[in-house]
Amino acid sequence: MSKTIQSPAGAEHARILGTGGYRPSRVITNEQICQVIDSTDEWIRSRTGIEERRWATAEETVGVMSIAAAGKALAAAGVEAEQLGCVIISTVTHLSQTPSLAADVANQLGAVNAAAFDISAACAGFCHGLALAQDMVRGGSAEYVLVIGVERLSDLTDMNDRSTAFIFGDGAGAAVVGPSQTPGIGPVVWGADGSQYDAIGQTFDWSRLRDEPDAGFPALRMSGQQVFRWASYQMVPVAKKALERAGITADDLDAFIPHQANNRITDAMIKALKLPAHVPVARDIAKTGNTSAASIPLAMERMLEEGEAPHGGVALLIGFGAGLVYAAQVVVLP
Repeated sequence: MSKTIQSPAGAEHARILGTGGYRPSRVITNEQICQVIDSTDEWIRSRTGIEERRWATAEETVGVMSIAAAGKALAAAGVEAEQLGCVIISTVTHLSQTPSLAADVANQLGAVNAAAFDISAACAGFCHGLALAQDMVRGGSAEYVLVIGVERLSDLTDMNDRSTAFIFGDGAGAAVVGPSQTPGIGPVVWGADGSQYDAIGQTFDWSRLRDEPDAGFPALRMSGQQVFRWASYQMVPVAKKALERAGITADDLDAFIPHQANNRITDAMIKALKLPAHVPVARDIAKTGNTSAASIPLAMERMLEEGEAPHGGVALLIGFGAGLVYAAQVVVLP
């Protein structure tokens, strides 16, 4: 006679309890970039909105930045590392194939009871991590989950590539997700448009270094216009669906925090969403550049710290990047 197994039981709802960020100490201005490529500060600002970016020093590894951001998030949430049931890190710049960055970070934090793994979802990775964290908290596999987005994109930047040299930055952002008595993270709307797979990627994969020792080091490449058109038009229905599934409208928002890819993409989405003028919009790209998986949590932290977005307010998050992958959800800000 077969036996019935017990089903896990978690919290009724989940929410972000605290956030934290780490921005590297080295500031790289547009003028410095233009010493290498044929461009100008005015052109970069007008095309992207970027004024400067942060690049990590040799000591500011993805692990060091992750731990710093995580420490701030845990303190803000009032959660001890030992209480974590899982650590999720989204990154495309942990250059060791295995083991995971998350396992090392969890150990250094003292998260001795946590599962730990990395995910590769590019610039949408933080939103993917939030979706997984909410499911874990509500499903009963973890009471508290640490979600980190971290990148050292300067490691994969070709300074001679005029189309990408000025775009990318480094940094880490983190959030602690835990139980809530009221809904704090809306249903995720996510997917992948594999037909656009080649729009963003590396110049070559790592196996070439084995076969051609003199090949140099791979760098990020991007078909800028292709990505711009796709994000400007295809992400609007995703954002609208995230609002609909959360049961709110654009008028109800207290903040809009899109992936910091390009201010022109953000402006196109604002127009298409008919976002009211009273809703503040994240513009962290101006000082931080495009930090991929770290971009949304870093922008969220800045808006909260500077009082641009209210604690307890409702924000729409949307990330999109290489793959081309995407994810969006509405959250209550911690």
